[in-house]
Amino acid sequence: MSFFDTSLADVPGIGPRRADVLAKAGLNTAMDLVRHYPRRYLDRSTVSRVADLREDTGEATVVGTVKTSNLVGGKGRARFELMIEDGDGGRMKAVWFQGAQWIGRQFKKGDRIAFHGKVQKFGSSFSFTHPDFDKLGGEGAALDTGRIIPLYPGGAALDKVGLTSRAMRRLIYRLFKEHGLELPPDPFSQKVVDHYGLVDGRVALRAIHFPKSSEELEAATNRLKFEELFYLQLLLALTRQVRDDQPGVVLGKPGALTKRFLTEVLPFDLTGAQKQTLRDIVVDTQSGRQMNRLVQGDVGSGKTVVAVAAILQAVDNGFQGSFMAPTEILAEQHYANLTKYLEPLGLKVHLLVGGQRKKLREEILGELADGTAHVCVGTHALIEDNVEFQRLGMTVVDEQHRFGVMQRARMFDKGERPHMLLMTATPIPRSLAMTLYGDLDVSLMREMPKGRKPIETAVRMEKRRGEVYAFVKEQLREGGQAYVVYPLVEESEKLDLKDAESGFEELTELFRPYRVELVHGRMLAYEKEEAMQRFKDKEADILVATTVIEVGVDVPNASIMVIEHAERFGLSQLHQLRGRVGRGDRQSYCILMTDYKRSAEAVERLEAMARTNDGFEISEIDLKIRGAGDIFGTRQSGLPALKIANLTTDVELVGQAREAAFALVKSDPKLEHADHAGIRSAYNASYKGKGLGLLRVG
Repeated sequence: MSFFDTSLADVPGIGPRRADVLAKAGLNTAMDLVRHYPRRYLDRSTVSRVADLREDTGEATVVGTVKTSNLVGGKGRARFELMIEDGDGGRMKAVWFQGAQWIGRQFKKGDRIAFHGKVQKFGSSFSFTHPDFDKLGGEGAALDTGRIIPLYPGGAALDKVGLTSRAMRRLIYRLFKEHGLELPPDPFSQKVVDHYGLVDGRVALRAIHFPKSSEELEAATNRLKFEELFYLQLLLALTRQVRDDQPGVVLGKPGALTKRFLTEVLPFDLTGAQKQTLRDIVVDTQSGRQMNRLVQGDVGSGKTVVAVAAILQAVDNGFQGSFMAPTEILAEQHYANLTKYLEPLGLKVHLLVGGQRKKLREEILGELADGTAHVCVGTHALIEDNVEFQRLGMTVVDEQHRFGVMQRARMFDKGERPHMLLMTATPIPRSLAMTLYGDLDVSLMREMPKGRKPIETAVRMEKRRGEVYAFVKEQLREGGQAYVVYPLVEESEKLDLKDAESGFEELTELFRPYRVELVHGRMLAYEKEEAMQRFKDKEADILVATTVIEVGVDVPNASIMVIEHAERFGLSQLHQLRGRVGRGDRQSYCILMTDYKRSAEAVERLEAMARTNDGFEISEIDLKIRGAGDIFGTRQSGLPALKIANLTTDVELVGQAREAAFALVKSDPKLEHADHAGIRSAYNASYKGKGLGLLRVG
């Protein structure tokens, strides 16, 4: 056993108490500690003197000694202030308005601290507000040598047992000094190292902690990011290998029903993107392996038509189809559309949702089991144990990210390994798609149907509300309909936001004689459905709603949407809401109501909405603003967390790591070659058995 497999409790200088705290942080062995990467660095050349600061300095690092500390104000309105002095006599403040009591306990007079944050000027003095900080102990001399000093992730628990950044540096330095030669050799072949311009893995591990220069740090960071992404992509490549080994039902070419649907039932021609996606599906379903294809298409790109054609290919070949949606409203809508498309072809379509009458449900289940029913649309009710199909050959999952992984996996048990078509109207950035959906076949539908008019989007402040309402009335007079969306159902004492219920009352009065409906998530299912149906049947002119209408609601006559407190919504959510209009022949509009109390991120989101209708561009902006960790789906994907790589900024590295991992699995599917022993060992230690059976269904 290598020293680096040693439990941290047995490493000198750590002991059981510290080991227990480190274990709670996910660090159990000496190798875990070596791979506990710094969160940032102090470079002597980038440490600023207070005397050199200017109003336009932006972010800076200042190292200083605490001269005074003071808790100002009473309970609930307290702030904590420090006065610090650098080594050249310069003084500045550091101020915290949040967590003042806790922050105040972190410092004492004489502490030497590195502060990092945005420099602000008040009068003739400079200050930091809520800066990052790291205690440096007696390391002032070390900074003067020009060394780049690592600063590690910390916290109260680590500080309590003395594991400050300084202590972590000492521990890790000793590990390299005493056991550096015992580090396992680089698992990558020289060919891979040369091809991708990587430094040796052992060199990178040392340099990430104790770089001799910024160039060496950059090379080490690049190498360790590539390595982390490589093993993640290897997980996906092996998962795909397992999936590709699974047989699937072989469907013949699309037959008479599919051709009649495309030429007689549809009142329009398919776009080029729709045709290409159908060609992809035909190839998949004739390959002998189970199809597992994701269709990414922006709102209104025609994914449902593709799904119907895919189901018809199965029916043409003697199989049944299913169509699963995340909500009853969406399932009802898909049922109405599929009925409209398929009943003229002589096919029987059923709807299966919760709460149906027992007799109706038994009738539906019976016809699915004996094959009388050709297609069933439903919610998660489709995956209940008592639902049996006679011969299920194609299953479609709409808005697939809104289902759990296990829910999607259960659809595989409903037939003879049915083909799976996953659909999402939320475009996913390329770098995230290569990981989150790295083991799937993906079809992109970026082309919109001919004649579809781009939605005009505008941001409006509260003072222009009168103009906005006048414009809405103009749209209603011309025969259009309007959505008004609120972030809350009812008034909150804590949040000064307009709410759907009070908005409904206000708009009912302001827009007489126009009819106003209300729909929100707290209503019973039948109440929501009835309200939505009245709006769709034009028995109502305005629909006041919460985000319950975010996905799937299709009212072609609706031509304007007003989103209240738009700064409170995420970018992807705003785009999905906007997609509820512009679904017919009318020119459509989206008005984002906001006020001046907006964060810089909110301003960026609203500007992006006004600038573009392209969901793929919006997804890239959303990833840039929020980062990959907060984008939908990553938490339920089963993918390991990344420690050093960043899917937002490391797009090129993701592509390189994917290329290397998939090439390796193609040449050595089971990693049996002797040259790949190191990779196999590292993979087994990190990822083996984590999510392999689940990733195959997205």
